[in-house]
Amino acid sequence: MEFDEIETIAVLGAGSMGHGIAEVAALAGFDVNLRDIKEEFVQNGYEQIEWSLEKLAEKDQISEDEANSAMDRVEPYVDVEAAVGEADFVIEAVPEKMEIKKDVYSDVEEHLPEEAIIATNTSSLSITNLAEETERPEQFCGMHFFNPPVRMQLVEVISGAETADETLDVTEELAEAFGKTPVRVRKDSPGFIVNRILVPLMNEACWMVSEDEATIEEIDSTTKFDVGLPMGAFELGDQVGNDVTYHVLEYMHDVLGDAYEPAPFLEETVEAEKFGKKTGEGFYDYEDGEGVDVPVDAGNEEIENRLLAVMANEVGNLVGQDVSNPRDIDQAVMLGAGYPEGPAKMADEAGLETLVEHLDEKYEESEHPRYEVSDGLREAAKAGGFHDADDEEDLEEFETIELEYPGDMVGHIKLSREARMNTVNPQMLEDLSDAVDLFEEDDDVRAILITGKGRAFSAGADVTGMASNADPISAIGLSQKGQSTFGKLEGCSMPVVAGIDGFALGGGFEMAMCADIRVASERSELGTPEHNLGLLPGWGGTQRLVDIVGLGRAKEIVFTAERFDAETMYDYGYVNEVVDNEEFEQKAHEWAADLAGGPPIAQQLTKRAMLKGLHDREAGLELESQAFGHLINTDDLMTGITAFMGDEEPEFEGK
Repeated sequence: MEFDEIETIAVLGAGSMGHGIAEVAALAGFDVNLRDIKEEFVQNGYEQIEWSLEKLAEKDQISEDEANSAMDRVEPYVDVEAAVGEADFVIEAVPEKMEIKKDVYSDVEEHLPEEAIIATNTSSLSITNLAEETERPEQFCGMHFFNPPVRMQLVEVISGAETADETLDVTEELAEAFGKTPVRVRKDSPGFIVNRILVPLMNEACWMVSEDEATIEEIDSTTKFDVGLPMGAFELGDQVGNDVTYHVLEYMHDVLGDAYEPAPFLEETVEAEKFGKKTGEGFYDYEDGEGVDVPVDAGNEEIENRLLAVMANEVGNLVGQDVSNPRDIDQAVMLGAGYPEGPAKMADEAGLETLVEHLDEKYEESEHPRYEVSDGLREAAKAGGFHDADDEEDLEEFETIELEYPGDMVGHIKLSREARMNTVNPQMLEDLSDAVDLFEEDDDVRAILITGKGRAFSAGADVTGMASNADPISAIGLSQKGQSTFGKLEGCSMPVVAGIDGFALGGGFEMAMCADIRVASERSELGTPEHNLGLLPGWGGTQRLVDIVGLGRAKEIVFTAERFDAETMYDYGYVNEVVDNEEFEQKAHEWAADLAGGPPIAQQLTKRAMLKGLHDREAGLELESQAFGHLINTDDLMTGITAFMGDEEPEFEGK
């Protein structure tokens, strides 16, 4: 089966994952057969797709025509033959039980075309064992979506023992066609990548409570505000479902051994049917109590070291057993769990030798196998870090952005903290500064385009941990660092275009202020929510916004802390053009390419004169006259005059 031959996708199971996957496939333009064992199940899934598409259209994330077309491509079925008889690709998303899945495959094999591929959406079960129930193990793989599939970017593509490379290649292409980011899991191993990191971490948190070494509050405070993860360990457990965590852990324990023995506290919680938010009570009480209430200052270094060490050990297991590599592990966990940084990078920053010592000490004390240091971790510690041990050619030049050269003398900066909606952290400020320098030195780049990956240009500053590190001196330094970096972007020698698609809020909104041109898609939302947090725009927003939209509008935008649509921002003068969602990428590039074709010296001097004159008119006028005199003697002027006289397009060389 070649990717280009895939037209019809059968999704088996119409539950929350199944109907979500079906919706994603339909939005990508594929015909989708949604099947479940009862009419009421499949009808409910069908109606959930309809409801979700309507919501996406209401929020202008898709058009009404797109919603209607996607809905038209979905057909509900109960009959297996009708659902899979002409399918090119099957995605099985039935309940996470080996027996149920195996029963489904025996029915499917009777009617499925010989060349079709089967992918299972399992989150942890053995791909190899499941494939044995089919007649096509080489055409069988894992395709693990994350919940909800419409929003979550990651898809783990997992190899079974007999899966053909061609099958994995096609499955990755399909995930990309869905608009997702596939990460390949090279070897069939319980938990794959993301759950292999998250579940042992959750279990270790429970072990600390079981052994009276820490409280839920202390652990969640450490996890959220010291380690900097999006949720506390127990907060996340309640969100996912403690029964789900426990069942995955049981499977790991059965297959991988006693290092994955469930903690008594986790067992007790599940036995008491305290599954989390879905039952009203878990580690936190959501009905009679206050729910999640994580103190910002209750963490400690011992808990932080323990959690980081356990996480690093799992990275070592995955690397040492050739399940994945540090770069892919980091990408998967950032996309699938929303980590601000990947676990391999976090471990490197903490110091692998220190973490190894911590594990060795704990193993000597307890002799529990969960503290035995993995071969992969020991080897990485000797090599100086997971990423230092990784092939240098596989490492990306920047951690938070990607640089592209799309042609037309355009240098493209793509903000790539997609799992965090491209929020700005200190590393991104460093990367942006370096990228501007790089493009400034590149004679083949004459305009910069900045966009964001995924659903946001940038949703603002990354405030994770900010409340727990409320040190006025460091906060002032962070503000000055952002002002300096954005000022560098504003003052660079070439035109800058901000292509805004999705959210441009807070720090992202301030970043876009530094562009010379701002083009936004219709679905974009823009604004400064800082006043809702008791802050103010601290990266130049109180100054630049006044220059762009005037004092009255600037006060309205900042004081109300509202989100404004793109058309309103166009009316206010902040956005230069609002474009159709479908045309956004093309239009943003066209703006940058147009400006890149302009006279480089004149553009540079014009920017300088305009910036100089913003708050000192006389200085601006003086610079303008000096620049005018300089330009009279350039080759570009003669090029422009010659082209004008001949009614041609000038080709400026910057001389």
